[in-house]
Amino acid sequence: MDSSPTSLFDSYEQEFQQILQGIREKLEGDGSDQRGEQKKAALRRVELELDEADELVSQMEIEIQGIPQSIRPQYQSRIRSSKTDLARYKKLSRDMHAQASRADLFSSRGGGAPATSDEPYGSTDRARLLAGTAVLEDGSRRLQESQRIALETEEQGTDILRSLVGQREQIENARNTLQSADNSIDRASGTLKKMIRRMYQQRIVIIIIIVVLVLLIGIILWEKLRR
Repeated sequence: MDSSPTSLFDSYEQEFQQILQGIREKLEGDGSDQRGEQKKAALRRVELELDEADELVSQMEIEIQGIPQSIRPQYQSRIRSSKTDLARYKKLSRDMHAQASRADLFSSRGGGAPATSDEPYGSTDRARLLAGTAVLEDGSRRLQESQRIALETEEQGTDILRSLVGQREQIENARNTLQSADNSIDRASGTLKKMIRRMYQQRIVIIIIIVVLVLLIGIILWEKLRR
């Protein structure tokens, strides 16, 4: 298992690109030619994939906090590129949703009351058009509200991440201080042990000198007494 500081970021980015490729095929590739219920189902799948891609970008922003400062700028550039791509496909998805809604609205006009020269649309068609416009406006309002909440959540998440990074730096500084104190204690302990060992050595030398002096005095006294 790769334990490098960028392994998780690379994994999230690879998964993001795979999901983005699927979205691209549905919105710009063969999936863009679908009609009716098939297109609606494809757009619903795109919405789910866009949410998943958004979550992966959030995970990438979290992982970048643990990447070394020396290589972090290039990963920040990759995140910005991913956000740009994601925003473009979100806008394209919204546009295609609106087109599908308008197509459904106008395709249902065939059952309305006949139009007159003074009133180009029948009353039923006009009611449907107004209802469709109200639905689109409500959808746009909800989408804007969701975007506002998402931005607030992103800002809160960024603040939390910044706070966590600051706390981690404080913990690392405290750990470095403890390590320095521990090294100082080890050095002091070693010095103290050397001093104690030298003290014992000096005591042994003094005792030996005293014993030798006592022996010499004893020998001298013995020699005098024998004479």
